[in-house]
Amino acid sequence: MTLKQLKYAVTVAEAGNMTEASKKLFIAQPSLTSAIRELESEYNITIFYRSNKGIEVTPEGDEFLGYARQVLEQANLIDERYIGKEQVKQRFCVSAQHYSFAVEAFVELLKKYGGSKYEFHMRETQTYDIIEDVSHLRSEIGILYLNKFNESVIRKTLKDNNLTFYTLFKAKPHVFIGNNSPLAEKKKITLEDLKDYPRLSYEQGSHNSFYFSEEILSTMDCDKEIVVCDRASLFNMLIGLNGYTICSGVISQELNGPNIIAKPLDVDDYMEIGYILPNGMPQSQLTNSYIEILKSEKCI
Repeated sequence: MTLKQLKYAVTVAEAGNMTEASKKLFIAQPSLTSAIRELESEYNITIFYRSNKGIEVTPEGDEFLGYARQVLEQANLIDERYIGKEQVKQRFCVSAQHYSFAVEAFVELLKKYGGSKYEFHMRETQTYDIIEDVSHLRSEIGILYLNKFNESVIRKTLKDNNLTFYTLFKAKPHVFIGNNSPLAEKKKITLEDLKDYPRLSYEQGSHNSFYFSEEILSTMDCDKEIVVCDRASLFNMLIGLNGYTICSGVISQELNGPNIIAKPLDVDDYMEIGYILPNGMPQSQLTNSYIEILKSEKCI
């Protein structure tokens, strides 16, 4: 295995076909194909499926490419430090449930460390996808929550994917509502107070199990349900339909404006919010810096 071969494999995956990758790499296509086959043979894996329509990354190839990207990034850092190569493009990706503090920390990280060249990804996505992203090294870090209902299932899923959960903070359940909601004047909200209003929650895709729900009390019976895919839609409907969503209560007015407020929910439950990392994998400077920002008072 050589760094050049790893670069070839990553470039092929990004380009989606050998022809385009060979142009980007300035090598003949037969030479590129041969280098990829040598890499697959050395590790006894299949990185790409090949067909008349092109190529597709295999599941084991997806995992291999995650490691390859990390090796290439570390090699670039060594080159920058010791032989003064021009700064390479900084790359960082986080996958998270829909938390404004995670976005706020992401913005802070970008301001501090983005430099003149960067490619940062902020993936607000479904719970199971967060786990898959981090286990396959598509994201350096994932952010999600545990509580007494989902903890055993989530922890088992993390263990099966060679991941560990680290606690950031515990929060009592709250509800997000619009600041003009009929419930806005209440100091504390009960489940009985909510029964006449639409409940909003996030779509969880093919793994739409209650255990992977982004909101606690997901098994609670509700006459009016609205499921959305993004935070903007959810917030607009909270305001326009006097809806609510159950959450941690942590919100950034700087990012989300003054029209959404959080009220304590009178239930015996909690949300243990934290981050997940791959076991046995050294963390990059950007990942460690992002964790420090997440722990700071600015975010939580």
